Amino acid sequence: MHDVGPLLRQTVERFPKNFGEMVPRLASISRSLRAEREISFYGDPASGLPPEALYGEEDAAEAIGKATLVLEACSKLGLP
Repeated sequence: MHDVGPLLRQTVERFPKNFGEMVPRLASISRSLRAEREISFYGDPASGLPPEALYGEEDAAEAIGKATLVLEACSKLGLP
């Protein structure tokens, strides 16, 4: 499963309040990163462009920022 957003939304009541308040943002991030995953690995078959022609440093920085936000939120849950 590459997009956990729907599962987060369905189980939001199981999380602490501060994490639950972040679920809409986390679900959005999950959806956007999932949508880009295949193209970022293999390129765009319709245009024949490889990933490096489609994405630049700004795109990478944005994805890293989103992933960092998710990691920080999950780290605060205190799970093993």
